[in-house]
Amino acid sequence: MDSACSGSVDSRAARGSGPINAAAVSVRVESYEAGEKKCISDVRRTFCLFVTFDLLFITLLWIIELNVNGGIQNQLEKEVLHYDYHASFFDIFLLAVFRFAALILAYAVCKLRHWWAIAITTAVSCAFLIAKVILSKLLSQGAFGYLLPIISFLLAWIETWLLDFKVLPQEAVDENRYQSIMDATERAPLVGPGPLSDGPFYSPPESLADSDEELDDKHDPEKGLIQQVT
Repeated sequence: MDSACSGSVDSRAARGSGPINAAAVSVRVESYEAGEKKCISDVRRTFCLFVTFDLLFITLLWIIELNVNGGIQNQLEKEVLHYDYHASFFDIFLLAVFRFAALILAYAVCKLRHWWAIAITTAVSCAFLIAKVILSKLLSQGAFGYLLPIISFLLAWIETWLLDFKVLPQEAVDENRYQSIMDATERAPLVGPGPLSDGPFYSPPESLADSDEELDDKHDPEKGLIQQVT
């Protein structure tokens, strides 16, 4: 009897697991689709924030350099209006602006899922900075002659690392997970079969003719004793 009851419970659990699994899958799909409705993924937003940090940090260093070397107004006239490739830091600032504009346009506005945009910005930055250090006289202008090119070079490569090893792989994993969930929803029925009977039904045995009298005798022993004496 116990084995039959346990088998009945197991059969009900097996039949009930279908709708539960389908409901769980549908909930996962809805949660993923709600996440996809965001304008940008979390890892891509982190990358865009770092690109913004790149521009702001280079701008801050350049402003500090202007202020240290004789005042912002005078140095702006010297480095911008009278631009000299061999002595000005203004082009390094423009290089940071170029990286910011290209990467934000490609990966935030157009939501590009390829590495070619970051490859172009990093290649241009590296080539320009190497040529700037070799041909210009920045190394003779104190600490900022070393600091600005090195920081700009490092930030460009950190952006490349973030996109190639964090953003694109994570988004590919999320896309594959979403596709697997969609395939599971197509295979699994959303509405499972209704509960089935645990076993055959048995009809009660036929009642005896004198069953009522026997029951009365059991409840009233004196009456039964009198009937036996008589």
